Order: sequence, then structure tokens, then C-alpha cells
Amino acid sequence: MSTRWRGCLLEVLETVLLTVIIFWVVQSFVAQPYRIYQVSMEHTLEPDQMVLVDKISPIFSPYERGDVIVFAPPKGFEDENKDPFIKRLIGLPGDLVEIHDNAVYVNGVKLNEPYVYDGQPTVPRNGLASWRVPDGQFFVMGDHRDESEDSRVFGTIAKSSVIGRAFVRYWPISTFGFVESASYSGVPGTSPAPTK
Repeated sequence: MSTRWRGCLLEVLETVLLTVIIFWVVQSFVAQPYRIYQVSMEHTLEPDQMVLVDKISPIFSPYERGDVIVFAPPKGFEDENKDPFIKRLIGLPGDLVEIHDNAVYVNGVKLNEPYVYDGQPTVPRNGLASWRVPDGQFFVMGDHRDESEDSRVFGTIAKSSVIGRAFVRYWPISTFGFVESASYSGVPGTSPAPTK
């Protein structure tokens, strides 16, 4: 092999290696693609849509109520591929989350949830209707309440299990757009006791 061809081959290998390293760094620390497998976030996110998961902004801007987050599945709820779950963050550490009268209350305030699938009522699961969110934990729920296994079933999740925020839907192209966080006005800090 001539010196010229050897030099070209070396440049190609360096370019490929650099591309792989950049891709790995971006996917590990900045943003990661995620395919929606479950129906639990309909109609906000539909099965087979693709979203980008923001992994870097939570370092500077903490997770908030209403964020759509991707996290490792809780023990006992993994599928064979251990695909991550995607749900909406409802309760932060210290929050009192309650379900009654077909609605969700956080620290005594009823949440306005226009994103809930077809306006479904929210009902408790497993006989529990009240949860105090421990330190380092989150309470999450799917927007399609009747079809979601969420904190009503598996309890709170560890903050450390969260991969990042879903921030843009990019596939199919026709659905391109930002995944908006919900905002809940009037929800105070932690509540001392259940309201009901």
C-alpha cells in the first residue's frame, strides 16, 4: 500500500473514531433519542413517536412538577428489554399527593390537567389514595390514566433513576414540536397532613 493511500485510510479512521466519540458523548451526557413504546402518555405522546431526552439541563435547572421525564423502570416492572418509562412528574420530595373526587391534589390543591387523555377521571390503584413523597423521590403519572402503570401502582421513583426530560418530539416529522411541561398555579410547598 502506498504512503498516500495509507495516509488517506488513517484520516478516514480518525474521522470515524472522532464521530463515534462525539456521538457517545452527546448521547451519554447531552441528549438521547427515545422511542415511545407505551400508550400511557396518549395523546401527549403516541406509540412509535420519537423524542429527544434532555440530559444536561437538569444539572442547572431542577426537575419541576409537570415535566415529562424518562426514567429506568422500577424493579419488577421491567419488560424483557428493560426499556425506560416515560411519565409526567406530579409530586416532588415532601409533596403530599392525593387522589379523590376523580382528580389529583398536591398539597391540598386540585391540579388543572387539560392533558389527561379524553378527560378521563383519575382513580386510585391498589387501594392507596394518598402518598407523601420521600426525599430523593418523585411521584409520576401517565397522561392516559386508565392505561398507565405509574406511581399509583409502583410507588415513588428515585430521582437517581431519571434519565432526563423529554423536550422535543421529532418523529414522525409531521408531529415535530416541543414536549411542553405543565404548570400548576397555586400549589404550595409541602402540606402537613392529608386533606381528606
